[in-house]
Amino acid sequence: MNKIIYALVAAVVLASCAESYNIQGSSTVSSLDGSKLYLKTVKDQELKNLDSCDVVHGKFRFAGLLDTVRMASLFMDDESIMPIVVEKGEIEIRIDNTSQKVSGTPLNDKLYDFITLHNQLNNEMNELSHKQSQMLLEGEDEETINQQLTVEAAIIAQREDSLVTNFIVDNFDNVLGPGVFMMMTASYPYPVLTPQIEDIMSKASKKFKDDPYVKEYYRAANEIQARENGLVDDTGAQPAPPAAVTPALPELPKDSLHVPLTNLPQK
Repeated sequence: MNKIIYALVAAVVLASCAESYNIQGSSTVSSLDGSKLYLKTVKDQELKNLDSCDVVHGKFRFAGLLDTVRMASLFMDDESIMPIVVEKGEIEIRIDNTSQKVSGTPLNDKLYDFITLHNQLNNEMNELSHKQSQMLLEGEDEETINQQLTVEAAIIAQREDSLVTNFIVDNFDNVLGPGVFMMMTASYPYPVLTPQIEDIMSKASKKFKDDPYVKEYYRAANEIQARENGLVDDTGAQPAPPAAVTPALPELPKDSLHVPLTNLPQK
């Protein structure tokens, strides 16, 4: 009997020490009402369900115990809607016809300030196409237009590169650094080493380098590049083509850094 009592007391103490998350969500988007939502996170190099709930009259809620702060994504079926940091505190998700945002806790506030800036740069880049059409209608020389817009596009691309790099560097030692690195690399067909990635890794802390996703991505990217460069392995055998390398990386939503409302599935 005493052993049972001690076990119950220990369970209560452990539960009281564990942190918890509470996510309250609201939506005015009709395609979400009545749907089942999932919180998914990468664990052991796989995308796994962390929690789920139903959307009822535009309201939904996730809650549970938190063993560690996690970077996750909100999904409807197999469609990613938006990223979220599952951390201690009262987290609020708002989804309407003009925006998607997570707020209420420090890391989520920081993440969505960054996403807002990133989306603004995406909008500036997309606006160049409209600007080109306007300049053509006004009778300006097409070659001159293209030269001007190429310069403007390069400037925007550099600003975007700096924004992402600086954000990851500033957050090497919390979940946002590896999380945004994962979001950034999700658009690549296979792990590649870009100048931006090399720059990030040259500055990276040990904790960032040891993140499972970052570590596996960088290993796979280096292996693929070695094969592309025609390097031989230790046995002297001819290397296999890049397609033969199958890195153990999870399947992630494409264009993860940009979270426009068009990500929402339509019924």
